[in-house]
Amino acid sequence: MKILFYDVKKNELEYFLERLPEKVEAYFFKNLINETVYVDSKYFDVEALSVFVGSELNQKVLSKFKNLKFIFLRSVGYSNVDLEYCKNNNIYVFNTPNYGNSTVAEYVFALLLALSKKIIQGHKAIINGDIEQEYLRGIELFQKTMGVIGVGAIGRKVVNIAYGFGMDVLAYDVNKNGAYNFVELDELLKKSDFVSINCPLNEHTRNLIDKIAISKMKKNAILINTARGEIIDSEALYYALAENKIKGAALDVVECEEYLCQNWKKCNKNIGIKSTCFKKFFFNQKLLQLQNVLITPHNAYNTKEAQKRILDITIENINSSFDISYGAKNLVLL
Repeated sequence: MKILFYDVKKNELEYFLERLPEKVEAYFFKNLINETVYVDSKYFDVEALSVFVGSELNQKVLSKFKNLKFIFLRSVGYSNVDLEYCKNNNIYVFNTPNYGNSTVAEYVFALLLALSKKIIQGHKAIINGDIEQEYLRGIELFQKTMGVIGVGAIGRKVVNIAYGFGMDVLAYDVNKNGAYNFVELDELLKKSDFVSINCPLNEHTRNLIDKIAISKMKKNAILINTARGEIIDSEALYYALAENKIKGAALDVVECEEYLCQNWKKCNKNIGIKSTCFKKFFFNQKLLQLQNVLITPHNAYNTKEAQKRILDITIENINSSFDISYGAKNLVLL
């Protein structure tokens, strides 16, 4: 099987070179892939693609590969894949579920604590020799209300950690599975002191948190997003924060986050950025300038343990694809 691997880091390359089955002919690229990225025609005959979340496998990209049979996602989410095209063209799509449930849930609280306790401001105050205790005064989590949007594998971990802090929890999910305090989204937004987004990105959740949704939140509320940037309308969030309509936001993901990468000295995600991202980039830049906002570079998944699970599951998926009728797991689309 001939596979193209995109957005490959050094440690991933070493891992794959050691563990890929001998019958795999692999080609590795540092950059992501989308419709604006050049692909040499000599690779059009590949049978499989493996990508991370930054790549976009829409019809224009996928149609280049006439022999494509498999997509091996190194992520849980699959909103970056045209599943309808895959279904119509008999392309099997694998993901890597449950690799980072604890990892991401822990990061939710790392962001929440950093913002609510003003940890970064305190660090900067020490460096600058300008310590103002009133400015650095934070807020407690104890007996506050945590609203969790999306109570899947990660969301359930977030709920359990919140209970450990002595918080009350409200939950919202279209699938009300489990003994959680489920409420409608409007009630969750109205009553929560902290709102954590842990749902997948799909047609129903894109810009779920827009101007109207934010207007229902408490003025002292803090919004945390470790899911997908497109679930929050960046423009609406900026104005709400700039006008003190909510207290703060801690974001590991933002809309068109690959555009922010252009500011980094070493970055391989700034190839082929979509023109539709220009306006989003403007508001992301403005968000970065606000004192009540903390933005990190889509890093919630990034632990040694989670990274190894991603690679292990990807190898497992590739092996199972050789006999799709026997024991194939992690299929998004069959």
